[in-house]
Amino acid sequence: MVIWNQLKQDRMAMLSICLLVFVAFAGVFAPVLAPHDPTETHILQKYAGASLTFPLGTDHLGRCVMSRLLYGIRTTMLVALLTMCLTMLIGIVLGLIAGFFKGKVDNALMRLCDVMLSFPAEVMILAVVGILGPGLFNIILANVLAKWAWYTRMIRSSVLQYANEPSVQFAKVSGGSSFYLLRKHLLPRISGEVAMLATLDAGWVILNISALSFLGLGVSAPTPEWGMMLNEAKNVMVTHPTHMLAPGLAILCVVMALNFLGDSLQQAMSPYRHDINKGGGRFGFRRRQKSIRT
Repeated sequence: MVIWNQLKQDRMAMLSICLLVFVAFAGVFAPVLAPHDPTETHILQKYAGASLTFPLGTDHLGRCVMSRLLYGIRTTMLVALLTMCLTMLIGIVLGLIAGFFKGKVDNALMRLCDVMLSFPAEVMILAVVGILGPGLFNIILANVLAKWAWYTRMIRSSVLQYANEPSVQFAKVSGGSSFYLLRKHLLPRISGEVAMLATLDAGWVILNISALSFLGLGVSAPTPEWGMMLNEAKNVMVTHPTHMLAPGLAILCVVMALNFLGDSLQQAMSPYRHDINKGGGRFGFRRRQKSIRT
């Protein structure tokens, strides 16, 4: 509730939330909002300009760009959501275990994380997808393999910090089981930080998904996806440059909104947010500081 009150005073955070909700709404109701089937071709009307029939024109096969853009939300956002959920699940479980039990378990998990983090994330993703082949499942698997170790380390550090708090120590000496301590005391304390990390990282995942599809290693045609639309538009970027605007701006706006929202969450959760923003902040933080003080 406190974090939400802070976010409500941040105009950029509220604008980012509204944009993300609008995009999610458009993706859920794509069958209603889309003027055409995203895979339906009108070869005689290829590269048609914007009109009432085709609001954003058509591509090289005469498919409606607006329809493909709306249905592409489902593919891009679904893959990003599944990737983040699986990555956070693995990171939370292993991070809680490593930070709470310590000892040999902690050492074994951290050495495994060291091995995974020694590989550049982008190289690992390209290697996994290149070996297994394109497809939604392989994209999700590659991104999870590239990020789970980072989440495990971050969550472990938070658990080590909160495990020494008096309330947690009191529950421990009172006879609380390990599962009880993890579920009732440590997990609620790290939930806010996990949400912040996931929001900041979601934009990175969307960029990876789009980049893989742009390179031909992601979603297979004719499935509508923003990176795939950019891949198809690059062949006519000189003769029809506007075809890259719709998917490119969609990726830009969503990733930018996620990054701004993650920054705002970080500011709202920081115990020193007022000192950090003293003397002028970014995107309304100075106004928020002034309103808090008054």
